[in-house]
Amino acid sequence: MNREISWENQSYQGEFILLGMADRPHLEMLLFALVLVCYMMTLLGNTTIIVVSRLDPGLHTPMYFFLSNLSFIDLCFTTSLGPHMLVTFWRKSKTITYGGCAAELYNSLALGSTECILLAVMAYDRYAAICHPLRYTTIMNHSLCFMMVAVTWISGFSVSLVHTVMTLRLPLCGRNRVDHFFCELPAFLKLACVDTSLNEVVIFSTSVVFLLIPVSLIMVSYGYIASAVLRIHSAEGRKKAFNTCSSHLMVVWLFYGTAIFNYFQPPSNYSHDQGKMISLFYTFVTTMLNPLIYTLRNKDVHKALQRLMKKN
Repeated sequence: MNREISWENQSYQGEFILLGMADRPHLEMLLFALVLVCYMMTLLGNTTIIVVSRLDPGLHTPMYFFLSNLSFIDLCFTTSLGPHMLVTFWRKSKTITYGGCAAELYNSLALGSTECILLAVMAYDRYAAICHPLRYTTIMNHSLCFMMVAVTWISGFSVSLVHTVMTLRLPLCGRNRVDHFFCELPAFLKLACVDTSLNEVVIFSTSVVFLLIPVSLIMVSYGYIASAVLRIHSAEGRKKAFNTCSSHLMVVWLFYGTAIFNYFQPPSNYSHDQGKMISLFYTFVTTMLNPLIYTLRNKDVHKALQRLMKKN
């Protein structure tokens, strides 16, 4: 009862209340510890990949250029949400300003959409490397790599701008209690006191473009890759190709699977507790696992780390 009274007292104009798991404080403390560990490991792992890829000349290849971009996206993604979420878990006041909520909504959509396209670009890079090894350097030249990365960033931030503007223009009729850990699109739409059919159509359309089409292209490219790997005569070559591609596929299934489940349903059917946990998974767990998946089974990164340690 006191908790509900404190929520009502926080209902100031221009602020939103993030309900999260405030009615279950013990679970909230457990989630605080989980998010803190994931966030710290995300910072350490992705920063290591960026630094090693930058400093070691042996990793100045398209694959590690794209991987560095993926690590940078993950760093920005978790940092745009993690610190405020940890503070919210810890304190009694669960408020967030209108500007803060808009920033979380925009950044999470922009960086998530950018990662969706980048993972498809990385799949094409692996397809070119394994299926056309003799022409790989010609196909994946510097100009093409920079252009592909630029397109991923521009497309991700552009579609996020459309969603954010459409969402923030909706009348809320005084509703300000977001049943989530942060201002995410499906949870925020639940606050609207008008018909959100147009928003739902736009969400579905962009989800097809940024989720279904990329994951379909990834599956097609890996079909060709699997066929090419089976034709490699060297057992060592097959093993290296399999390790690299299986790592990428693990990231793909973890990220796309949870995002598709969360966004391919109308807000009216949005399950709050389920949606919260799925959002935590692709926001913190997946971004933490990305550097582990890519580096634990990658001998090139291990050798680069050893070379840098010897230099220092």
